[in-house]
Amino acid sequence: MANVVVVGSQWGDEGKGKIVDWLSEQADVVVRFQGGHNAGHTLVVGDKTYKLSLLPSGVVRGARLSIIGNGVVLDPWALVDEIARISGQGIEVTPERLRVAENVALILPLHRELDAIRENASAGTKIGTTKRGIGPAYEDKVGRRAIRLVDLASPETLGAKIDRLLAHHNALRRGLGIEQVDAAQLRAELVEIAPKVLPYMDRAWALLDDERRRGAKILFEGAQGALLDIDHGTYPFVTSSNTVAAQAATGSGLGPGAIGYVLGITKAYTTRVGEGPFPSELHDDTGRRIGERGREFGTVTGRPRRCGWFDAALVRQTVRTSGINGIALTKLDVLDGFTELKVCTRYRLDGREIDYFPSGQDAQARVEPIYETIEGWTESTAGARSWADLPAEAVKYVRLIEELIGCPVALLSTSPERDDTILMKNPFES
Repeated sequence: MANVVVVGSQWGDEGKGKIVDWLSEQADVVVRFQGGHNAGHTLVVGDKTYKLSLLPSGVVRGARLSIIGNGVVLDPWALVDEIARISGQGIEVTPERLRVAENVALILPLHRELDAIRENASAGTKIGTTKRGIGPAYEDKVGRRAIRLVDLASPETLGAKIDRLLAHHNALRRGLGIEQVDAAQLRAELVEIAPKVLPYMDRAWALLDDERRRGAKILFEGAQGALLDIDHGTYPFVTSSNTVAAQAATGSGLGPGAIGYVLGITKAYTTRVGEGPFPSELHDDTGRRIGERGREFGTVTGRPRRCGWFDAALVRQTVRTSGINGIALTKLDVLDGFTELKVCTRYRLDGREIDYFPSGQDAQARVEPIYETIEGWTESTAGARSWADLPAEAVKYVRLIEELIGCPVALLSTSPERDDTILMKNPFES
């Protein structure tokens, strides 16, 4: 049995929630390995809808153990609130079922404030963050001044660590002309929240290694999409962590040999939230129609998503940077009724054709999509559970995507319902 890594192959919002939910029922352990509470999964189970931001999907489904790995930045107040909300929906979240890596870096109120100040500033590049403090928290982690979960277990030494952190932040806040953080108040807030989160703390790396050696099926659950990766995404319009599949190992404390099958979640068209380049974006009635039919609003923020045609050049690049073995193609039914569909196959940059997305910000803004046009279909694909249920034109569209991205479709999703899935290859059985 292969351990499975799930990554978004576009800019996030590809419908990972349903696929992760389907896989988590087969998994023994589900691990969240990067990001913060700026991204979410929506799980539809029967007549109930669960919106998760920090909690791994395994808490809703049958996974024996869910883990928040060290690659995550954790807002302890947000975690406590989410546990309470999900518990209110009848899902039991206990320390026996949920563990949090002791070395996870914390998001503090000062991070949220700084995030909002920067994003609202008129000068500089507007990234389109959720203003939840994720970027500043990662900065402190890399700057070796972060407060980590394990620090809350030693309140007697917490003061010195807060002083080290505030030596940076209060100097920054003085420069911005805003009130400095009171060290005693921050310490009191952390001491107050500590008893609510410390029962979940553990050595995640050791837990996972024990599970791996026992032959447990492990599902590594990513947030956002590979095109938001801090190294391989559309920099600087990216998130502050690595979102590609390799981060599953680093962000959970396991070696790369623990990764088996990489499943890339891929929407049948393209969307993006926030700022940044989007070559195949549609600013017309077609784009609005896709957004309305696909209910393209952010799980966490409610922000409308920008919509466009499927960009095979971008996904082809992600297949390579994440080592994707197969894709789960989602939301095919949103394209029902379009008489004509377009797929971006490559780009034109300064008069020449290229088959990759350039790294430079200026070049990214100048690329023009080159499209291949394909006939659409008028029949409904919604709820299809076999290839025989699909119109011939829909099958051709799927096959064209496979050919253009150089990767097979392992699963095909035709509605938000978990059973409306056409399975070609079970990643856990590869």
